[in-house]
Amino acid sequence: MNADLLSLLTPELAARLIDTDPTVRRIALIDLLDEIDPEEAEAFLARALTDPAVEVRLEAARLLEAQDTPEVVTGLLGALQDEEKSVREAAALSLSAMKNTAIGTLLLQHAAHADGEVRTAIFRALRELRLPAAELPAIHALADLHASVRREAVAVLGWLKAPAALPRLVALAATDNDAEVRRAAIGALGFATDASTLPAVKKALIDPDWLVREEAATVAGKLALRELVPALIAALKDSFWQVRLKAARSLGRIHDDRAVPALIEALAHPMSNLRKEVALALGEIANLAAGEGLETVLDDPDPDVRKAAHLAYGRIAALHNPINQLQE
Repeated sequence: MNADLLSLLTPELAARLIDTDPTVRRIALIDLLDEIDPEEAEAFLARALTDPAVEVRLEAARLLEAQDTPEVVTGLLGALQDEEKSVREAAALSLSAMKNTAIGTLLLQHAAHADGEVRTAIFRALRELRLPAAELPAIHALADLHASVRREAVAVLGWLKAPAALPRLVALAATDNDAEVRRAAIGALGFATDASTLPAVKKALIDPDWLVREEAATVAGKLALRELVPALIAALKDSFWQVRLKAARSLGRIHDDRAVPALIEALAHPMSNLRKEVALALGEIANLAAGEGLETVLDDPDPDVRKAAHLAYGRIAALHNPINQLQE
């Protein structure tokens, strides 16, 4: 290690950083942050990424989380190709925690790296930086052979809310052979402002993977398109309660009277969380039939369901005088 760097430290800590025992060197890295400023420690940690011992490289990659100088980023990019998977994963995690947009140019230089694992880490790190310059590389990456790269590229485009990417995201949501990619693509469609997403969302609501169906039910509420109401009503009978719950929530947001009979039927579901969500949805729709349906759960055995039912019923009572006011 550079003698000038070591001169910044106490002799005892400097000696431990170059000790022959890798465990001693690893613990010295941790102690380093207690002795000097994080900015000064970056140089030591970046150099430790090339230490012969895996445990030292791993600790350095972890400790560099959110340190975003060019030297650190360069070191972590190198660590993405470490022979040990744990070091690669720690380096990727540290890169993803960085918030300084100034490092974006450096990251984008590696967006077409030959290693798919590196490309995945690059797009994961770019996600929350929201760099307009990342849009085109991310669109290109939607055709990547690695599903993990496609998934992270979708996330980048979702954060950017990139209209130019919408047709590609729609296609990916409907046709990608990886369920996680389809789920991410459906989630990214939530920023759309037109009906071009309808076919993809409808298809996703009957996707073989329940997590995709759940995401589609959530996005349907964000889009708030009445054309999705029949598909959401069908989703109230999904074999997974999580999908039913999100469908009920989205139906409440869309405020369509057609959903009321199916929601009232769902009030009889044995899962209390679902009954609560259905009650709240009926309160959002707030027509007279919804109020009549809610009367069946005003005395529900679950206190959260009762509370939701009373809130929803009270809202409807305030909007429609013909409904009797709730009894105390």
